[in-house]
Amino acid sequence: MKKSNLILVVILLMLMGCGGDKSATDNLVTVDVTANYPKKELILQDFMDVEYIPLGTTDEFLTRGKVMDVGKDIVLVANAREGDILIFDRTTGQGVKKINHRGQGSEEYLLLINLILDEANDEMFANDGPSSRIQVYDLLGNFKRSIPYKKGAFVSNIYNYDKDYLLCQDTYAPDNTGSVNTFFLISKQDGGMKDIEIPFEKKISTVIVEKVGDMVYGNGPRNSLIVPFQNNWIVTEPSSDTVYMNQPDNSLRPFMVRTPSVHTMEPEVFLFPGVLTDHYYFMQTVKKEYDFAADEGLPTTDLLYDRQEKKIYKYTVYNNDFSERTEDMSLRSINNETTFYAILEANALVEAYEKGKLKGKLKEIAAKLDEEDNPVIMLIKHKSPF
Repeated sequence: MKKSNLILVVILLMLMGCGGDKSATDNLVTVDVTANYPKKELILQDFMDVEYIPLGTTDEFLTRGKVMDVGKDIVLVANAREGDILIFDRTTGQGVKKINHRGQGSEEYLLLINLILDEANDEMFANDGPSSRIQVYDLLGNFKRSIPYKKGAFVSNIYNYDKDYLLCQDTYAPDNTGSVNTFFLISKQDGGMKDIEIPFEKKISTVIVEKVGDMVYGNGPRNSLIVPFQNNWIVTEPSSDTVYMNQPDNSLRPFMVRTPSVHTMEPEVFLFPGVLTDHYYFMQTVKKEYDFAADEGLPTTDLLYDRQEKKIYKYTVYNNDFSERTEDMSLRSINNETTFYAILEANALVEAYEKGKLKGKLKEIAAKLDEEDNPVIMLIKHKSPF
């Protein structure tokens, strides 16, 4: 009887992985995290659109360029340590509004972990990690409401899920605790929460902890566990061997399977999906290994799955506009349009321009830069169908 039930479960998983919307998943991809795959080199501009935004430099708008979110008309940038929220015009790159509500008051934040834009409602959501709450402001900086989330959670990533909810990633994951869910939805209005329950054998923390005397040190992968893809959300629970797609009705569907099981490895090797496109699934493996004395470790391998060839490769992606520059396709996605961003420091661009390493639009921008200017933001976007 138990064997029959097991066969039924396997069949159902196969149907979930292979049926339905082919544009979203094709067949379930299996990744051997221990395999030595062949190499492939790509040119970024061959499969992605690239947009450069030189951030305007004034005494009021000085920034290191940490992009929080990108909308149709504006770019949200934060100086998190100082508490500054800087709104830049996406077309001109000029500063539009500077907001700072850092403090301990009921309408303030202690530390900006994330900042999410909801252009449809002219609102932004400031994730204040130390206070376990999300502060909501309009785009002029006026306070609107506060949304508390579950105590003890450390929400390291947050996304604009739909018109009613935000999708949150809780990084706090103690060992062997099967009751802790990594992902949850939270209402934009009243803070009502819905857990996203991913099945796993036992909880495995990605954090490495070492005690030296009275000091406790910790380190672990910085990869995002949430990737927007084709109006769905790919969610990775490191304790599970299956990566799931969270669909608009909040149902889960298997998207990718790793082998061998994470529960059989010591030290563990984790698999994290990165940028996902119609042609390529980029991903990264991270080995849970770190030498605190030498301050080195967490070795990674960059992989891609070619959906046309149905093969996995190690990869290198070159930027055609910047000679010898390679791009990391494992970075945190911003939203369904902009997969990720990179900060191009003004002094580095001026030097590259003088050495003849730049081409196209980036060369034109660098020709007008001063070494002390704000950085240029490079947005990596899905290819336009037109």
